[in-house]
Amino acid sequence: MTVQDVANRLVQLCREAKNLDAVNELYDDDIVSLEPEGSPVKKKTGKKEVLDANNRWFDSVDEIHSVAVSAPLLSENTFACTMKIDASYKEHGRMTMDELCVYEVKDGKIIKEQFFYNTK
Repeated sequence: MTVQDVANRLVQLCREAKNLDAVNELYDDDIVSLEPEGSPVKKKTGKKEVLDANNRWFDSVDEIHSVAVSAPLLSENTFACTMKIDASYKEHGRMTMDELCVYEVKDGKIIKEQFFYNTK
């Protein structure tokens, strides 16, 4: 898969709230995932850790009201998109998460992801 193919597929799956499918299909086994300073877990390494983190997030959600994912912006081996998720959380009520997501691709798989959002 080209970077464009990976980007298009990730955006498609995330728009459908199929993030776990995206990880299983598109992520390298040795993926590195980085969250901003102030996040409870700043770095995850490996597909299992990323899947576990995604499962914990989905478990914390009571209802997803909407998901908006921008078209990807590409460079040679990276792409970025914005994601905005309006969800009701079991412990925090309704919140909107708005983040910039940057992905690095090698040999048709995502090898690194980094998220930028306000942690305050």
